[in-house]
Amino acid sequence: MAEEDVYTKDGTVDYLGNPANRKETGTWRACPFILGNECSERLAYYGMSTNLVSYFKTQLNQHSATASKNVANWGGTCFITPMIGAFVADAYLGRYLTILYFSVVYVIGMTLLTLSASVPGMKPTCDAEGNCHATEGQSAICFVALYLIALGTGGIKPCVSSFGADQFDDADEAEKEHKSSFFNWFYLSINVGALVAASLLVWVQTNVSWGWGFGIPAVAMGIAVVSFFSGTKLYRNQKPGGSPLTRLCQVIVASIRKYHVRVPDDKSELYEIQEDSESVIQGSRKLEHSNGLRFFDKAAVVGNSDSVKDPVNPWRLCSVTQVEELKAIVRLLPVWATGIIFSTVYSQMGSYFILQGGAMDNHVGNNKKIQIAPATLSVFDTISVIFWVPVYDRIIVPIARKFTGHRNGLTQLQRMGTGLFISIFSMVYAVILENVRLKMVRRHNYYKLDEVPMSIFWQIPPYFIIGCAEVFTFIGQLEFFYEQAPDAMRSTCSALQLLTVAFGQYLSSLLITIVTKVTTMNGGPGWLPDKPNYGHLDYFFLLLTVLSVLNFAVFLLVSNLYTYKKPVGTLR
Repeated sequence: MAEEDVYTKDGTVDYLGNPANRKETGTWRACPFILGNECSERLAYYGMSTNLVSYFKTQLNQHSATASKNVANWGGTCFITPMIGAFVADAYLGRYLTILYFSVVYVIGMTLLTLSASVPGMKPTCDAEGNCHATEGQSAICFVALYLIALGTGGIKPCVSSFGADQFDDADEAEKEHKSSFFNWFYLSINVGALVAASLLVWVQTNVSWGWGFGIPAVAMGIAVVSFFSGTKLYRNQKPGGSPLTRLCQVIVASIRKYHVRVPDDKSELYEIQEDSESVIQGSRKLEHSNGLRFFDKAAVVGNSDSVKDPVNPWRLCSVTQVEELKAIVRLLPVWATGIIFSTVYSQMGSYFILQGGAMDNHVGNNKKIQIAPATLSVFDTISVIFWVPVYDRIIVPIARKFTGHRNGLTQLQRMGTGLFISIFSMVYAVILENVRLKMVRRHNYYKLDEVPMSIFWQIPPYFIIGCAEVFTFIGQLEFFYEQAPDAMRSTCSALQLLTVAFGQYLSSLLITIVTKVTTMNGGPGWLPDKPNYGHLDYFFLLLTVLSVLNFAVFLLVSNLYTYKKPVGTLR
């Protein structure tokens, strides 16, 4: 019997195409390989990126502001390239093959970065006192490697979480309930990898060498690739549905062409394919017509010059499902935008939290021989996530379910909003801590000290608070953008969620540039000088606090106005 693609109602397909294989593929049996891949890939990513600002400062000899901006710009790029990977996955290759091809680019980048930090002639030259200088060529090799990694991760990030969720069928009540838990454990696997990176690998980079510090993550990336492809025969795959950008443009063009047409009150008069719950978009269910954004409904109005017989001209007449795809994306955008400020706050753990910690006493107790690298404190963010994920999944959800009656305890928007609120307190604490540190500097004239006698462990609370906020906001976003995405645009919407992190990084870089320029206009050191004792980092954190409060207020408004999409034949 020839093998054919067998689709479920949510658009997924068994890998071998045989209905008998349905019971042997997907669900939790396929997830260990996906979670193992994510854990190892994140270990590689964070092992290389967590302490990157220190590498730029100590090895490439960059100023603090320059190093922070370079990290923010590169980090932002890592979250913009997923739009490329998502488009390729949804339109042409599917998630499985996209992960394969981009993983190769990722491994090449990691290998080149390791060589740039370990091979004589490629690595920066350091004198006996540890002062390092990099030539333009050496810096160029480093950045080429980093941006190859940014491209490689762009094909993996938007596909892995969606690919894991594809293993659970929306038309099966038991599987749909497990899907929500998958996102929790998926994010947990990310942070298990990050925990090893922030503790072991930062120590290796600081105390052994940068060559080993980058080489170990390169090996971890190889393990990630092996883990993912070991589960190939267990996966359910969704075939690409064609270019989502083209479909969206068709609706816009068709709507403009019919701007003078009146939309009928009876939605049944709008054009739609009348076959079961399958739409003309490959592997995608129909979407029910929704009120609002009625201008786009004009694209589905059958005019005198339109023919409903095949082939339909999609630039003149679009189905209701195609129109609802565009509506779903438009509705997502205001919610999406509120994630940018949260990502800006989150990005401080990779920049000014580290620089703040570098100006504090990083010794363990009275033992002057044991030091803690400032970047290592990000381990407490990871520990917080690892603590809160099972607490949320096993304790908070059952309790919340009793009060709300919602299957997942909190709706996705309620979960995200809770995280945004919690994140405000991380910035409030950072303001207070830096204010206390600067008062100590002024009181005791510690301006010329590299490390103020104030324990770096006072930084632990904001890391822990951000970790808690992540469990609510980032995981809520993962689930929200997957569930609210049209079936054939799930990678694209996952990339859209990641884009908030990119814009958060870029906003951080922009704020640093503006604050530095404005606060140094009169010739002073400004808020963010190379030596924090002469600056006002507390004012910068206060600015982020104010932005976080305003952002939370905006989120409350847009979340109350949001309308959830309704696929035909979906269990809700």
